[in-house]
Amino acid sequence: MNAVAAAWDRIAVVTRKTRLQELVERFNSRAQAKFYIGHAGGDFSDYEREDDAYRRALETLHRTLGVGLKLQFFDRGFLPTFLFTPKDLVVALGQDGMVANTAKYVGGQPVVGVNPEPSRFDGILLPFEAPQARDAVRKVLDGAARVRRVTLAEAVLNDGQSLLAFNDFYLGMASHVSSRYVITLGDRSEPQSSSGILVSTGAGSTGWISSVFNMAAGVTRFGGGTPGQSVRLDWEDPRLLFAVREPFKSRHSGIDLAAGLIEAGQDLVVESRMPSGAVLYSDGVDHDFLNFNSGAIARIRKAARCASLVAA
Repeated sequence: MNAVAAAWDRIAVVTRKTRLQELVERFNSRAQAKFYIGHAGGDFSDYEREDDAYRRALETLHRTLGVGLKLQFFDRGFLPTFLFTPKDLVVALGQDGMVANTAKYVGGQPVVGVNPEPSRFDGILLPFEAPQARDAVRKVLDGAARVRRVTLAEAVLNDGQSLLAFNDFYLGMASHVSSRYVITLGDRSEPQSSSGILVSTGAGSTGWISSVFNMAAGVTRFGGGTPGQSVRLDWEDPRLLFAVREPFKSRHSGIDLAAGLIEAGQDLVVESRMPSGAVLYSDGVDHDFLNFNSGAIARIRKAARCASLVAA
């Protein structure tokens, strides 16, 4: 084992439950799940095909990742409490969203994203198929892997709580009804009422926040105007992008600070004016949130550390 490989102690493989497994948990048996989907007019065979493909990919990883290190498989539900060490090399068996969620928890260790079914998943964050995972891991061990340093975002509340985001943050009411707050960027500040704020990294700029630009373009086109272009940032770009969803103009709320870039070294500051029911969460994981009710002030900025994704 060379000096680079000796720096690693364990390969930690993050897995997920398939839709079929979740259905069986919900209905207690495969037969009951099949009856429910069929009765509703759905195609149960699609769930079976997805489950079969994922199981085959998982079996491939079990069979091929024995490269002389400890090998541990665990479900993504344990990510918030799993104790990663600096000697862990992490493999995530997709979808893309799981890679994004995993990257927030592993520190600077490289993450190898594996696509279990390329015909089903776009795999923007999943450059490897299961049979290629061993070679990708070997390149990391040999110090020969190409690694992209991906900008993360950080949100810090005035009570000291914090969250990281690989793709984006949402701030607003959990129910997505009117959210009230004061937003500040540099020397510009205004009270707003909207359906919440999205703050995106470069990796997330083609995701949720792009739907806001799509909506704006469609409305502008309908009104006879010329739509603007969606804003996309490189994964390594130190800037963050924010957009306010459906800002409402009134005597007490403005719409001038509806979108923009948060430069490196700059904070977007959001002060909640929502008595209850407001949240701050990242990467679409709405069950893992910080309360963002009246009195809470969030500062959102580029995180001090980056995620490391192994590229093909």
